[in-house]
Amino acid sequence: MDKKLSTHLKNSKSGDDNISLNPCTKESEKRELYELFLEIIKEGNSYPQTIPFTYTDFLNYFFPVKSKVLICKNDNEIIGGFYIKPNFPGRSSHIANCGYIVKKEYRGKGLGLYLGKYSIDIAKELGYKSIIFNLVFSENIAAIKLWEKLGFKIIGTIPDAVKKDDKNFQDAYIMYKQL
Repeated sequence: MDKKLSTHLKNSKSGDDNISLNPCTKESEKRELYELFLEIIKEGNSYPQTIPFTYTDFLNYFFPVKSKVLICKNDNEIIGGFYIKPNFPGRSSHIANCGYIVKKEYRGKGLGLYLGKYSIDIAKELGYKSIIFNLVFSENIAAIKLWEKLGFKIIGTIPDAVKKDDKNFQDAYIMYKQL
């Protein structure tokens, strides 16, 4: 499962020809992905977790049983990735949940779109019937536009779902795509 991504990145820096997507299996990769996730949490724009957030917390969140985690690398540096896992157990385990992270300097270059498209393909291959995003921050306009471009619909709003750093609140959307 080695996919070259260089043709999917726009405005890419020199050296981006060595970008690939692979399963995250090595302990060192998990640690590097954890460090990237901490950066995303500190930004406060897309995930509800707060600092402190331990490595064990990260493993439980990103790597639970039945999850699949892929990382995107530029040469040996992790620049993004995603998980796909059942959103619910048992009779509703055919509904997937995904979470994506992209390193700040690689945003706006098509990497999120590629990861989104690829995760949809993987979800289908794994037998999922749909994907749900439980908490898309209403002020994360780039994410909302991206998911809508990939066919996701807003199916609900959670008022005041996210407490921001300035102590104000923002709504969050539940987004869904039938596969």
